[in-house]
Amino acid sequence: MKPCVFVTRPILPGPLERLAAIAEVRVHEGEGLLSAAELRAQVTGIDALFCHLTDIVDEALLEAAGPQLRIVANYAVGYNNIDLDACRRRGVAATNTPGVLTESTADIAFALLLAVTRRLVEGDHMVRAGEFNGWAPQMLLGHEISGKTLGIIGCGRIGQAMARRARGFGLSLLYTQRKPLAGDLGRELGLEYVSLDELLEHSDFISLHCPLTPETHHLLGRTQLARMKREAILINTARGPVVDEAALVEFLQKKELGGAGFDVYEHEPQLSPGLAELDNVVLLPHIGSATVETRRRMGEMVVDNILAALQGRRPPNAL
Repeated sequence: MKPCVFVTRPILPGPLERLAAIAEVRVHEGEGLLSAAELRAQVTGIDALFCHLTDIVDEALLEAAGPQLRIVANYAVGYNNIDLDACRRRGVAATNTPGVLTESTADIAFALLLAVTRRLVEGDHMVRAGEFNGWAPQMLLGHEISGKTLGIIGCGRIGQAMARRARGFGLSLLYTQRKPLAGDLGRELGLEYVSLDELLEHSDFISLHCPLTPETHHLLGRTQLARMKREAILINTARGPVVDEAALVEFLQKKELGGAGFDVYEHEPQLSPGLAELDNVVLLPHIGSATVETRRRMGEMVVDNILAALQGRRPPNAL
């Protein structure tokens, strides 16, 4: 009997064909997310789970799947949706898709920075609403980014890619994380290692690229937001709960911060009250990795991980 793989949401054609050659592949084709109860019902008896960052993989789900489950393969670089300890206790491999979405996510982060500083979305709305009556000397004045300082919180692959883009626009670069980058990498990228407090106080723009862990939950709360410059702009393409979103809304409403650009949210897909009404924010629907090229590479990587587990090998991206 062929092993069974359950895919929680449809993906681009191609990668699943390799799985279908050796396994029974079941794909949930319905609209929207599966509830926890629906997901538990679907995974009973499967050998591999092809899941997404919106799927919570906890003890209850693993119990529902059964002892034959060999792998939980996440279609994302982040894996805060997976209870890794529970997987280890049951001998279930857990994997992610590191590296493949670096450039696309950095593109979105920098696009958000430009969109907020130059008020691009406001301009688009003005033209579409028929309110553009010709050039005016004080219409939609934004801010230049050249010569300013960008602070990067979390300087892994995506943070470094953000730094490379920023250098091309003439920005000075600060970064913070638990430890400085190894060797000469920081110097080669033009990065200066500082504490979180120093970064908050001296950056004109701040871009978040850290993982969500118990230590980084609400890394930017009221105290940290208060340290930022009054005109500072915050960009988040990491994970929503890294920021105390309700506190951020208050700071933006009071004009105590310059603006924000978000692709992720604390209670995704819900927004904190007041966020959508602000005109000094740009809000995207979690599309950091949403390019055909990236999503196809992600699918291939997940399939590689599942094939390895089903064939008794260690998955290449085991966590």
